[in-house]
Amino acid sequence: ETGKAIYQKNSDQVRPIASITKLMTALIVLEAQQDLDEVLEITSADIDRLNNTTSRLAVGSKLSRTELLHLALMSSENRAANALGRHYPGGLSAFVRAMNDRARSLGMRQTIFVEPTGLSSANVSSPNDLVLLLKATAQQPLIHRYSTDEKLMVTPRPGRQLIFGNTNRLVQNSKWDIQVSKTGFINEAGQCLVLMTKMDGREVA
Repeated sequence: ETGKAIYQKNSDQVRPIASITKLMTALIVLEAQQDLDEVLEITSADIDRLNNTTSRLAVGSKLSRTELLHLALMSSENRAANALGRHYPGGLSAFVRAMNDRARSLGMRQTIFVEPTGLSSANVSSPNDLVLLLKATAQQPLIHRYSTDEKLMVTPRPGRQLIFGNTNRLVQNSKWDIQVSKTGFINEAGQCLVLMTKMDGREVA
């Protein structure tokens, strides 16, 4: 509530943040108040040609914006996050611009975004900045719900159902009252985690 640091180490160190990026992606989509029921299609433009990661969402998959948002936050689905960016007014470049503008408005002075998934190591931030992002995303009930859900079943094409799980196993632990959570990994960033939870009755990022 006060914003006071309880403990910090290397809190101004700027590093690649991998899929923690998707918290900002979700914030931009929700604040733009785009139609969450609109059905979007995964295309070849959503394939990761940077790190060649795989995805269970095949080209041609059709899901609602809310399902893509859910998968991006809960399962760190890269094609879902990229499709959300592509379907922003003005396309991907306008979306990335909005991400950086929002970072500035939140006081995230050590943060740069170049794309919406976190696959690029050029997406960088610091622990101090990420706390500001956590506080902003915690105000969004859907980000709280989707980032802490344990699983989701989707139907990307008729007759094909897929079940996705949460990349953070702590959400399955009833002792953890998690408000917002996001994991991430690329080689340049290593294993990443941000979360906001309650400890001794107070919210801690």
